[in-house]
Amino acid sequence: MRRTDQHNAHDLFWRLLEPEHRRAEAFCRRLARGSDDGDDLYQEGLLTALRKFDSLRDPGSFRPWLYRILVNTYRNRNRTPWWRRRVSLTGHAIEPSAGPDPAEAHAARRWLQRGLAVLSAEDRALVCLYELEGWSVADLAAMAGRPEGTIKARLARSREKMRRAIERCLTQPEHPVTDGAAYALPGSERPPE
Repeated sequence: MRRTDQHNAHDLFWRLLEPEHRRAEAFCRRLARGSDDGDDLYQEGLLTALRKFDSLRDPGSFRPWLYRILVNTYRNRNRTPWWRRRVSLTGHAIEPSAGPDPAEAHAARRWLQRGLAVLSAEDRALVCLYELEGWSVADLAAMAGRPEGTIKARLARSREKMRRAIERCLTQPEHPVTDGAAYALPGSERPPE
């Protein structure tokens, strides 16, 4: 490719990306469950998309093409064996929403994160794009290269998995420790007060 053709292709890439930039970046942050990992995912995906831009045949299909690359980048990052995956014992810090009481929004985000955590990378991407980004089933089918019926079935199964995961969290009995008695050594009872 000549230098001027390459320059024109780069200009076209950035022009096509401009209206989609904020949504794609937010999608990556949701997918990666945090802004730092999401920003890394977005940058890695953009570099891949820029390298492969000459494979895009129709600039009108830039949006599904870009999201397919972002989803594939995310899936590739998460292909490590299950025993090597790092599991954070503390949740990600969530910025409080604007309003009088952010507790409800915080709780909703926590439940959403718990539900999304049980899904595969590809299913998590489909659910995020459909439910949170407002993509249609037809758009998802075009992006994934699968029939619409398959996408509908995967969305339904994903919602069911999420529901079961959240229900398990709600039905697990909690054992609050209020005075430390559960950690006392045998024979070391405290004297009555």
